[in-house]
Amino acid sequence: MAELLSDGLIDTALAELPDWHRSGDSIVRTVESPSFPEAIALVVKVAEMAESAGHHPDIDVRWRKVTYTLSTHSSGGITQRDLDLAAQIDAAIPH
Repeated sequence: MAELLSDGLIDTALAELPDWHRSGDSIVRTVESPSFPEAIALVVKVAEMAESAGHHPDIDVRWRKVTYTLSTHSSGGITQRDLDLAAQIDAAIPH
């Protein structure tokens, strides 16, 4: 089981992930893509990364807006695994 991070460590990490915010025991980011197919293409990339990491986010698709919610359920909150996947998701977003 992954170790829960302290509030201070989470706050420090989120300063490096400015598009993410904390929501209870999770971190959350919503991404708006130019089109529905592009939003789904990003979801597929994230699904592949998540499967490789063995760490799966909650994903909510609303047309071109996709919300990613990360929490390590087996640990009961936010762990380094969530922050690592958040950084990978950020890197996968086309700019």
